[in-house]
Amino acid sequence: MAKQVSGGFDDPVVTPPLSPRSDDLLPLATATAKGDPEAAATLILHVAGPMLRVVRKVLGRQHPDIDDVAQDAVIALLRALTTFRGECSVVHFASRVSLLTALAARRQSRARLQRGESHGGVIENVADELPSPLATTLTSRRRELVHLMLDDLPDVLQESLALHFVLGYTVEEIAAAIAVSPNTVWSRLRQGKRALRRRLESDSQLAEMLEVKP
Repeated sequence: MAKQVSGGFDDPVVTPPLSPRSDDLLPLATATAKGDPEAAATLILHVAGPMLRVVRKVLGRQHPDIDDVAQDAVIALLRALTTFRGECSVVHFASRVSLLTALAARRQSRARLQRGESHGGVIENVADELPSPLATTLTSRRRELVHLMLDDLPDVLQESLALHFVLGYTVEEIAAAIAVSPNTVWSRLRQGKRALRRRLESDSQLAEMLEVKP
């Protein structure tokens, strides 16, 4: 049975069953990987919703590129299924692909912002990604700060932290999804938290915003 957890931002995330043995989508994923277009179309109907929710969670509900990034994530999933070996549920695998696609889109969006490039004729602003009037609240600002801190981490640390704290996956679920040992996941989480702590220690204003006391 799926469980509902809070990832700390926006809506709760419903995580799918981990065991491939209870995964009805596994035959569809296998057929899709072999090039069956009907299986691919059916699979997309099942995973598009969870993948879109991940993109919204990472980018913010009002981000102008949500639909494009979600589409890119689906394309990336269809390509990645050739490497899928059923270590985790298909929806877990799809969510990971969606997360990585959305994180990459965030980095590109942030790079454009730093270069002062416009998007749709308007200079991008991180606040534009958040729904009004929540965009002006302290809670929303904290959420954006956490996302920006994640952007500065190495990919492997960023992915583990995002899977755990943004999507709410357990260490065991992350280990299965990315095909590493639970000890490796624990190590990456510890490294990531140490890196975030060092960032906070070097930025008193950021630490104050996040209410982190020395």
